[in-house]
Amino acid sequence: MRLVVQLRLMPDSATEAALSETLSVCNRAANVVADVAHSHRGAKGKVPSNYDLRRLCYRQVKQSVGGSQAAQHVIKKVADAYASLWSNLAAGSYGKKGSARYLRAANRRVAFRNDSAQPFDSRNFSLVANLQVVSLWTVRGRIKGIPYVGGQQQLKAVADHPVGESDLVHRRGKWFLLVTITVPDVVAAEPTGFLGVDLGIENIAVTSDGTFYQGQPITRTRKRFLHKRTELQKVGTRSAKRRLKRRSRRETRFVSDVNHCVSKEIVAEAKRTGRGIAVEKLTGIRERVRHRKPQRAMFHSWAFAQLASFISYKAALAGVPVTVVDPAYTSQRCSACGHIDRKNRRDQQTFRCRSCSFAEHADYNAALNIAQRATV
Repeated sequence: MRLVVQLRLMPDSATEAALSETLSVCNRAANVVADVAHSHRGAKGKVPSNYDLRRLCYRQVKQSVGGSQAAQHVIKKVADAYASLWSNLAAGSYGKKGSARYLRAANRRVAFRNDSAQPFDSRNFSLVANLQVVSLWTVRGRIKGIPYVGGQQQLKAVADHPVGESDLVHRRGKWFLLVTITVPDVVAAEPTGFLGVDLGIENIAVTSDGTFYQGQPITRTRKRFLHKRTELQKVGTRSAKRRLKRRSRRETRFVSDVNHCVSKEIVAEAKRTGRGIAVEKLTGIRERVRHRKPQRAMFHSWAFAQLASFISYKAALAGVPVTVVDPAYTSQRCSACGHIDRKNRRDQQTFRCRSCSFAEHADYNAALNIAQRATV
């Protein structure tokens, strides 16, 4: 299993200048490769593959960046960016195929900022955990002994596990290494049952044990972020856009922190009781689920996929099996008698079966259905 660990670099002024120049040179080369890729698009708009781009650009990129391995990573970065773009197009992230927004995205050349992240691997990067220093290739030559700091868990992780590809990141005046480590898989025990987890709006997650992960503080914070974001978007000035970016980062950190806490508690409960975890398949959830207008922005602003991924990787580390179930009718099906009727769910919170009169909170009923499907 692969995990990403964030370490903060503490370079001196000379090293910082070399790192800045390295990112700038590599990203200028990446933009040249993106131009080549865009100009060699196929009949359906697809750009050349990583292998084809190397054949077209390798010598030029190697000469501009001054390193063979860095040149390989620059070309792969461009190929990966276009692959992500086409994945998002296929997933409908830019609207329906043929729409104006879709066509703008499909015809747009991928561009890289001067300080966009640059990948490194074992040939141009090494880490000495006991000294807490790294060695990095730069356009000014290899620089050794760059100190790094991190949390106790992060430092232990890079010291105990093999280090793979890493990304050099410059963010708000600070330098980071996003290090990929390989953690051995934990053999999952045979579960005695499944803990169903329903994801939602008013309640971020509800388990089949009847635990509700929500609360007014989280809801108030989400509404405050939404309200302030709407205000700044209406202003539209450069200052408002800067503030919008800062608040966007703050909101992202808030969502990530909540998702980490919720997923940690869910996995801990499943492990304590010897059960697996059952979650709904999230593919197409934004197109599949319908909400009233006041709830739409709240729904689309929460990272459901992130919460599910946090549950998955934390469960894998703990040896807890995770199963994905079909989400069809989980909110309309009665967990007591199995009767399915759209009118069973009266509103956001109320579920009352029209067949057996079973009544319960709608999200809790859905979590029970998810757990039952995992055991079939």
